[in-house]
Amino acid sequence: MAIFSDDDDKQKSLSLNINGKSENLETKEIAFDKSFENNIRPQKLEEYIGQSALKSTLKISIEASKKRNKQIDHMLFYGPPGLGKTTLASVIANELDTKIKITSAPALERPRDIIGILMSLKNGEILFIDEIHRLNKVTEEILYPAMEDFFLDMTTGKAQTVKTLRVPLPKFTLIGATTKAGALSGPLRDRFGIIHKLEFYTKEELTQVVTRTAKILEFDIDEEGAKIIASRSRGTPRIANRLVKRVADYAIVKSNGKITKQVASDALQALHIDDSGLDSTDRALMSLIIEKYDGGPVGIETIAAALGEDAKTIEDVYEPYLLQEGYIQRTPRGRKISPQGYRLLGYKVPSVQQSLF
Repeated sequence: MAIFSDDDDKQKSLSLNINGKSENLETKEIAFDKSFENNIRPQKLEEYIGQSALKSTLKISIEASKKRNKQIDHMLFYGPPGLGKTTLASVIANELDTKIKITSAPALERPRDIIGILMSLKNGEILFIDEIHRLNKVTEEILYPAMEDFFLDMTTGKAQTVKTLRVPLPKFTLIGATTKAGALSGPLRDRFGIIHKLEFYTKEELTQVVTRTAKILEFDIDEEGAKIIASRSRGTPRIANRLVKRVADYAIVKSNGKITKQVASDALQALHIDDSGLDSTDRALMSLIIEKYDGGPVGIETIAAALGEDAKTIEDVYEPYLLQEGYIQRTPRGRKISPQGYRLLGYKVPSVQQSLF
């Protein structure tokens, strides 16, 4: 049965369920990264930076839930990875003074996995399912009556003696997170009372994130240094937090330990992250389309094969920001580079492209 009390256990268990084995080195690295994330993770809504529209909605829903003494509506959060969906679920649990159990759809392979979790919940508790779009059909159908009526429909016996039993469940709240809301089935999506897209962060919001993280981890950083890191974080808090660590390492080794504008710029240049937040893989992807495929359109599988990257990684990790910034475009025939993308990399915009814009 796959139940996780915190993110460390979640990551270790997923490693076991998905990969079929556990490597000590990998587990230690994961534990270090999750420990870092847990240390900087906000505990209350007032500490949570960004997503102001969503926070306003949640404040009302949380207060209403407390006054009615009823569980809060099921919620679905969607958007690119790294924007704080898991963190937000934990914050909601803290605000409601309840427990949260965290799992991921790929870990729920068998019906007994999800049944075991649902049966272990108590009134008012939260179940968080990451990558919920990857639930298999059987698990999804088990969730329908659980979400709507707080019952489990179970069968006993065989052949002509089969009976269906309705087992009552505690009143719980399901929070689902996905990077692909469109991949959810209609019946599952319709059972969420609150559906909200998490937006990329502004540079001002990311500057607050960087400053807060540095303060918690006791890194000395000035405002200009924080702005440099924020401007190259691709609108994503997770990336901003990781860059703080990398830049801090550079500052300790190469300067007096303080992260200034110059130190941050030098550190990010050493990491091959340019002023637009693009790294070497982003530039390789865009250059490939321009140089090998005349700027596109070209299919995602072709791009992935040429780069030696997984197509899903390109779609989920690299493309969202490139699309958001208008550097690449999705068309029915594949991906293509926009005039802005040509100019960013220093290429001359083809006359055909210019005539289209």
